[in-house]
Amino acid sequence: MPVLACGMVGAKQGWREAPYVACPAGLAEIAAAMLVVETSFGAVRIAPGVRALDAHGAPDVMRGEETQIFGALAAGCGDGIYVLPGTHSKWARVEGGRIAGFETFMTGEVFAVLRAHSVLGRMMAPERDGAGFARGVEAARALERPGDLLHAIFAARTFGLFETLPADQLGEYLSGLLIGAEIIAGARGAATAVAIGSAALTARYIAAGARLGVAVAPAPEDCALLGLRALWASGV
Repeated sequence: MPVLACGMVGAKQGWREAPYVACPAGLAEIAAAMLVVETSFGAVRIAPGVRALDAHGAPDVMRGEETQIFGALAAGCGDGIYVLPGTHSKWARVEGGRIAGFETFMTGEVFAVLRAHSVLGRMMAPERDGAGFARGVEAARALERPGDLLHAIFAARTFGLFETLPADQLGEYLSGLLIGAEIIAGARGAATAVAIGSAALTARYIAAGARLGVAVAPAPEDCALLGLRALWASGV
């Protein structure tokens, strides 16, 4: 049986490093750069990550998300904007079936750090559905300057101090604020995007996107597996 892998197994801190491929990158470029590792049970092929430069010349990287995008394309999704929410969310632009460029947003990690390791988390109770998330998204919509996000984050504390929001909505507010700010920046005016991720997290992006004028549609399940199958079918 063929063995293919993608994601952090090919990172510098992973099993064997599979060097990044520069954008624009499609199945052909990824397949050509697959790292072959010989093992006692046969060859293991590891997909490389993809790298890009942002508008200011700073490098950006993804590893594993490129395979998920190719899986979504194989399932019938077309060119356009793709969002892969998570610890380090990716917003990718696909043109002609190739990843033309992308940006990373540390939304999930920033939320986790603020929730667990800052003064904001001291007043937060376990989150539940309610008005907090929508309020955070609307606060993101109201941001006018880059530094305004840092100010809006502090409201996750003051809303608790003055009981503007109940304790179980403070984390929801912070989540809505960060996701909303990410969507505004990542979509860059696009009206639609395809989300590849867990159902629960994708639902948050769909809800926030609806408030911000971005129609977010979920991708098919098992995009990573579909992408690996597409790579194998391409003749690696």
